[in-house]
Amino acid sequence: MTAPTSTPAPASASTPPLVPPPDDPSHGDPAPGPDFITPVDNVFVRSHLGGCPDIDPAAWSLTVEGLVDRPLRLDLATLLALPSDHLTAVHECFGSPHRPDTPTRAVTNVEWTGLPLAALLDRAGPLPAARHVLFEGADTGSFQGEDGLSYVKDLPLETARRDVFLAHGMNGEPLRVRHGYPLRAVVPRMFGTNSVKWLTRVVLTDERPEHMFTTTLYTRTLPGYDTPQPVRALDVNSKIISPEPDARLPYTGRAFRGRTWSSTAVVRLDLSFDGGPWEPATLDVPGADPAWQAFSLHRTLAPGPHTVRSRATDAAGRVQPPPGARNSVHEVRFTVGAPASRPPHAYSPAAEE
Repeated sequence: MTAPTSTPAPASASTPPLVPPPDDPSHGDPAPGPDFITPVDNVFVRSHLGGCPDIDPAAWSLTVEGLVDRPLRLDLATLLALPSDHLTAVHECFGSPHRPDTPTRAVTNVEWTGLPLAALLDRAGPLPAARHVLFEGADTGSFQGEDGLSYVKDLPLETARRDVFLAHGMNGEPLRVRHGYPLRAVVPRMFGTNSVKWLTRVVLTDERPEHMFTTTLYTRTLPGYDTPQPVRALDVNSKIISPEPDARLPYTGRAFRGRTWSSTAVVRLDLSFDGGPWEPATLDVPGADPAWQAFSLHRTLAPGPHTVRSRATDAAGRVQPPPGARNSVHEVRFTVGAPASRPPHAYSPAAEE
């Protein structure tokens, strides 16, 4: 399926570099900030195979192939001409596959523009033998001593048809190269490792593909399982955004604020001050989209050093664990300053009249 013209990559004098420089905050775990939608400049950047691939948008295409009745090949203009929709979803990095229990909390909330994968699967017509969907990006390179790798992830066909969103825009602008231009998969309620950037192939298969990033890495043994499972569904988690770590706060009452998220709705968020009892915070009601939720609790604390911890509980009954797990309770240390002293009242004879 082709069209006679293609849409060029977005470019302007202010276009950010393809690969963020080493000191760019997107390489770290940027704080969620006060915005419900994370500004694009603050969205974290991760890649496994050496950065962004060099893609000619005029030559790029997406194929839907494998166990389908009608294989598809769509160029960029054809894809952009299809009816589009929007999806706001929390987007979290799982962290290093070599350290699955190390907290990262690199998390953002993004409004994606694109279309559901189901629209293309309906056109292609999966065959009865199809059970899995493989997603392959254009990035290639070496990882862990293995050469010639591409970035590949997979999902059960039923899950992919229901959940996967194909995004060509974010936050109202064209997708940037560093975030997967011209097209990326977005899998809401799953870790970002499943949301393949620079997408070029969607392949339907009867078995899971054996690959570095499907069956070797990004697996973990979850509670209730005896064998490693693919890293997919988000953990229940939270992050305090105010106060910032090591902040010095004035002696006034203040609201302690943050974000919480999970693969399902968060139904309770508690805060603990200085190791004391857990206190329920005010928690935003979740909307229709799988976005994060805000929380807040107003408190006045005595002068001196303090800690505050956040703990979320989701609709599945999962509770953030104590320190030692990748989604352990979040802790922030801060200091409250002494109250300002009041100046003595000046004598006024009128005060005695």
